[in-house]
Amino acid sequence: MKNLFFLLCITLFSLGMSKAQTFKNPLLPSGADPYSFYKDGFYYYTNTTGNRVELWKSKTLEGLKDAPHKTIWKAPASGPYSKSIWAPEVMFLRGKWYAYFAADNGKNENHRMYVLENSSKDPMQGEWVFKGQINDPTNKWAIDGDVGEINGQLYMIWSGWEGDVNGKQEVFIAKLKNPWTVEGERYKISTPKFDWEKIGDLGNSEHVDVNEGPQFLVHNKKVFIIYSASGCWTDFYALGMLSADLKSNLLDPKSWVKHNQPVFQRSIENGVYAPGHNSFFKSPDGTEDWILYHANDKAGQGCGGFRSPRAQKFTWNADGTPNFGIPVKTTTELDIPSEKNRRK
Repeated sequence: MKNLFFLLCITLFSLGMSKAQTFKNPLLPSGADPYSFYKDGFYYYTNTTGNRVELWKSKTLEGLKDAPHKTIWKAPASGPYSKSIWAPEVMFLRGKWYAYFAADNGKNENHRMYVLENSSKDPMQGEWVFKGQINDPTNKWAIDGDVGEINGQLYMIWSGWEGDVNGKQEVFIAKLKNPWTVEGERYKISTPKFDWEKIGDLGNSEHVDVNEGPQFLVHNKKVFIIYSASGCWTDFYALGMLSADLKSNLLDPKSWVKHNQPVFQRSIENGVYAPGHNSFFKSPDGTEDWILYHANDKAGQGCGGFRSPRAQKFTWNADGTPNFGIPVKTTTELDIPSEKNRRK
């Protein structure tokens, strides 16, 4: 009996010690446009894979590398949504799971947003149904859609073109009738304005000003939209911020204030370049706010497969605005998201 008790103690000790209390970035070797949704004790994570929507399910953030994952939707061989599957987001809205992504037919000018639906409690199970394109009446170029429910109303924000020619990406907002249907027209709430938003030379006299990857962030009486600015092909890709009062008309461009400096940008000292295309999540116990983003380890690595997903905790300034700090080194040991009062 003594030996059995000893083995049991060793086993329990090992189980207790096996769970890491810290982690280092990156969370995966590569993966652009990372998105995470925390629900019922699990992180549901996805990122751009190019020809499909891939979903990871992990009990812990640091366990993402070893977590099970599966393809929940694969692009068809041809057609309007067969190529360049970008920036998927998988989230739970009004009792069902939805996946939003951008796709085209092989020509960038034909990029549009699409949505999938799954009524299963677990998005790794059940059937993902293709609901079709989600678009406003203009049906213009659209990528990087994010959906949020604010004051009981669903809104979608995305990066789009004013017309049909590339050259400037801007942020638009619209109401949703339901998670797959836009209600009414779109409204432009951000256009590249400051110098740090306009670094986008492509060569051959081509240039693109960029506002993309918008994400909702609600805190107290404010609504923030954190977006990526300048070209992802540059080292100057950074995060900008819009803010509005929670009770204001979010469809009115005058409700939004653009901050004149980036809120998160490269750190040459820490060896982090082009940090951007972020999303947000809470710690398991709901006490901490975290930013999830991609970045490069070296200058000049651009928009390719070198981009890897990273996460770090952020705080709030006295005026109620988020303080993201600077992107940390990949050698930095970070405490895992708090689980002290883990939500059931």
